[in-house]
Amino acid sequence: MLPPSFWRGLLLPVALSASLAQAATDLTFESATDVNEGSLHFLQPPPAKRVHHHQNAFRIDADSIKSGWVHLSQCHDNLDAVPRAEITFREGFARDLKLVSFSNIENAWIEGASVQLVNVQPGARLCLSVETRALRNTGNGYFNLYSGPYMRKFLDGYYPMRVTLDIEYPPQLLKLIDISPPEQPGFKQVESPGSIQLDAVFEGVLLTLIQFDKR
Repeated sequence: MLPPSFWRGLLLPVALSASLAQAATDLTFESATDVNEGSLHFLQPPPAKRVHHHQNAFRIDADSIKSGWVHLSQCHDNLDAVPRAEITFREGFARDLKLVSFSNIENAWIEGASVQLVNVQPGARLCLSVETRALRNTGNGYFNLYSGPYMRKFLDGYYPMRVTLDIEYPPQLLKLIDISPPEQPGFKQVESPGSIQLDAVFEGVLLTLIQFDKR
């Protein structure tokens, strides 16, 4: 497995965190006995309660192969009800960040490489679009698509969440080689020419790596 320092330097981190001092009083957070301290643990069967669902649709095209920039459409369902929260992207790895829609949230706006949220209510939903520098040419015709880290963090612990990724890529230009982590209970993978679907329910921090060979 690659060291954490490698991921921090290269991938596009996408994280959602609550305002800690205020969120501590919010009753929608699970009890401390449900917390995970950071190691990745896939959940099978999934939790009985609905959890935050982080949905991502990546589109790789011919220009992405040249530049490394990939289009991402992202939605969040069942956000935690908290007074303040933010969705953050790594500076320099995101551009053209746009807020598409939101509901059951008093206010939301773009601030640098982040989306700021105020008074998130139960059943909240938010969608955004962004260009991400997530595709890396590693040489010798190989390309890596990095995604994450995905996490639902409160204080020093992590709580269950669901992440789905839909990746479209030009099969005439790229051939899928490998997906990491591998498929396992709690992490479903569906592949077809030009398309990859990943569905994970987990606690902790999820990083994904998809490797391609240029045709």
